[in-house]
Amino acid sequence: MNGKRLLAALACSSFLVAAAPAGAVPGRLDARTIVQRMLARNPSLRSFQAHLHVNIRMLNFPFFAPELDGTSYFKRPDNYEVVFDRVPPYAKGFAKMFDAIGDPAAWETDQNVTYAGRGSLGGRPMLELRMTKKVYSSVLDYTLAYVDPSDYQVTRMEWHYRNGGTIVMTQSFKTEGAYSVIASQHASIDIPHIRAVADATYGTYHTNVAVDSSVFSKQ
Repeated sequence: MNGKRLLAALACSSFLVAAAPAGAVPGRLDARTIVQRMLARNPSLRSFQAHLHVNIRMLNFPFFAPELDGTSYFKRPDNYEVVFDRVPPYAKGFAKMFDAIGDPAAWETDQNVTYAGRGSLGGRPMLELRMTKKVYSSVLDYTLAYVDPSDYQVTRMEWHYRNGGTIVMTQSFKTEGAYSVIASQHASIDIPHIRAVADATYGTYHTNVAVDSSVFSKQ
């Protein structure tokens, strides 16, 4: 797979920022209810910016191992962007994984989101959401999100591609002031001709700060 095709595959990815209050899951669930509970957390968080450091390691030839530094920006309702200081040409596809992080508020814009039932990860109960593109994608088949029902944090995302490849992202969270935010992410990339891992760690978050809309390239 060449660099352009890798970038296209990774650009289909969308990772998460928000989560929701702890508590039991009463009654019958649907996808919209789960997403609303995810968004109910951090209701006063209007924006943030935070430094992140990413280590990437190719597990097959050419065995590149770039390190990237950048700043993540978030601004409600659904703007998220990672601006890297410098990205080698061969690493642009990997950088796009973190640049394409999204917000659950935006999922229904271009995806059909359904509740796939209860599952488990590492012995922990999870709620599973399944997403497919509203407009047919020849690259991405479907996406799975695993939501912890105790706090409505997304602990894992899986992207399944039509060529048989997968990208799996797991997340951990930390408390910054009154907010729960991403602390680290681990991605496993296994697509034809490319096997790699990527680890991101997030520094101190500066919350409810002014973020210029020009930061968000998708705008």
